[in-house]
Amino acid sequence: FSGKAVTLANGEVLAGDASFYATELERLAKVTPAEVKDAMARWMTRPAFTLVLEPGERDAAYEEAASVGAEADNASERDRAAETLTVSVERPKPAIDTVAELDFPDLERATLANGMKVTYAQRTAVPATYVAMSFNAGSAADPAGKRGLESLAMELFDEGTAKLTGQGIAEASERLGANIAVGGGDDRSTFTLSALTANLAPSLDLMRQIMREPAFNPADLERVRTQTVTGIRQAMKSPQGVAVRTLTPELFGADTPYGGVSTVESVSAITRDDLIAFKDSWIRPDNGEVFVISDHPLAEIVTELNNAFGNWTAPTAPKGAKQIAAEQVSDGGRIILINRPNSPQSFIYGGQVTPLDAGDPAFVAFNSANNALGGDFLARLNMNLRETKGWSYGVRGGAQPRENAVIYAISGGVQADRTGDSLAEMLRETEEFLTQKGVTAEELDRTIASAVGRLPGLFETSPAVLREMQNNALYGRPDDFSETLASIYRAQTADSLDAIARASIDTGKFVWVVVGDASKVRSQLEPLGLPIEQRELEGE
Repeated sequence: FSGKAVTLANGEVLAGDASFYATELERLAKVTPAEVKDAMARWMTRPAFTLVLEPGERDAAYEEAASVGAEADNASERDRAAETLTVSVERPKPAIDTVAELDFPDLERATLANGMKVTYAQRTAVPATYVAMSFNAGSAADPAGKRGLESLAMELFDEGTAKLTGQGIAEASERLGANIAVGGGDDRSTFTLSALTANLAPSLDLMRQIMREPAFNPADLERVRTQTVTGIRQAMKSPQGVAVRTLTPELFGADTPYGGVSTVESVSAITRDDLIAFKDSWIRPDNGEVFVISDHPLAEIVTELNNAFGNWTAPTAPKGAKQIAAEQVSDGGRIILINRPNSPQSFIYGGQVTPLDAGDPAFVAFNSANNALGGDFLARLNMNLRETKGWSYGVRGGAQPRENAVIYAISGGVQADRTGDSLAEMLRETEEFLTQKGVTAEELDRTIASAVGRLPGLFETSPAVLREMQNNALYGRPDDFSETLASIYRAQTADSLDAIARASIDTGKFVWVVVGDASKVRSQLEPLGLPIEQRELEGE
């Protein structure tokens, strides 16, 4: 479900009926096994298109054939004609109606018998309950030498418990109409349940088993480890993956909570004992909090949570602790060139650690300012390099918030023969934005109108509200933060946005990572006057 507005719009545009979703649901409810079997036989037995990918070394001929230019050069006249649009009817733009003010649910609080704090919102539109148990861990909790431990552990929690196999968990979830998702980010590790309120008690018990009784079976560990290592190796070959794995350690330091990256060696060194130690140190009641949205009142929800988790006590092992430094540890104003031979494009990724705090109202102003520079399609960086120059499919700049630090980064894939020119344009656009060409009146009006207009639709669904509740807790924002945004946006001026951008972005602190064919790219970068450090791809 992608939201109420999208659902209604799809029905109106595609079927001429905004309530077409109800028709589809009715059809789904009435479908019989025989009808499903007939449809499968009719459609799935047709001849298939099969694409075979054969592993091997890339060569220049392959890269040239795969490039956009080759595709365009080989296009037929009919293909080109098909891209020509003929406008038969011109309809006036509909007037924009009054935008309703955002009404974020009121929050209530409680404490479980095990000491875990509960933040709760009631929404009665559907008979469902959503529970997120969030623990202060995340990838920042990875110990040095065991990078990837948190991610591997979280992948394994729902692979089996003391009583259930992974298949058993899936079958129980399907029987209950529940979904339990396990995952993490930089700062938090989270278990999320969506359940029919009528089945809340058994759904919470299933969640309890996954959280408190993971089996961490050796066979599952080896299978998931293999998948994880494969993902790392793929990232080591992907231009974007290479750039991210290079920049973050440069900014924070390779041995720091925010700067470390998973490697084949670090993941291969993780043992079952490490998984158990991670669980005991981080996934525990004195290190987590609970967020709930339900159609039932808080008192009933607390009773159900206590039935499942009330007797959960912290283990004797010490609670985990993170030592996070938010400062940039390396000098900027330099380029790291990663050699990727025969690459028809280069990927540019540059960034710095800013003085911003994601919980500060100034962060809202910064994001508004960045909408003019790099935050959306109409921003200057993208319009220049994509629309005007035609050197890139798209360039973006944006903040990457963490609990204790905020990175600002600019990134985009560009033509190999325009790598130096593209980086020069990124620098020029950014520096001019920070000096004599700040936010214009048109950009300000567009940003405010867009930001205010989309507010009511941001929290159409309960999962969206649940995420915002967690973000508010993570960044230390007040409960009514979302409801204050409209007034914050309307009070913004070009001068105020210029001020926060100029206080936060410093191109002299940027570390630029360029992934491309060094034999073609280095000579383009040298005229920029920035020191260049050339490296080979990881593992080569």
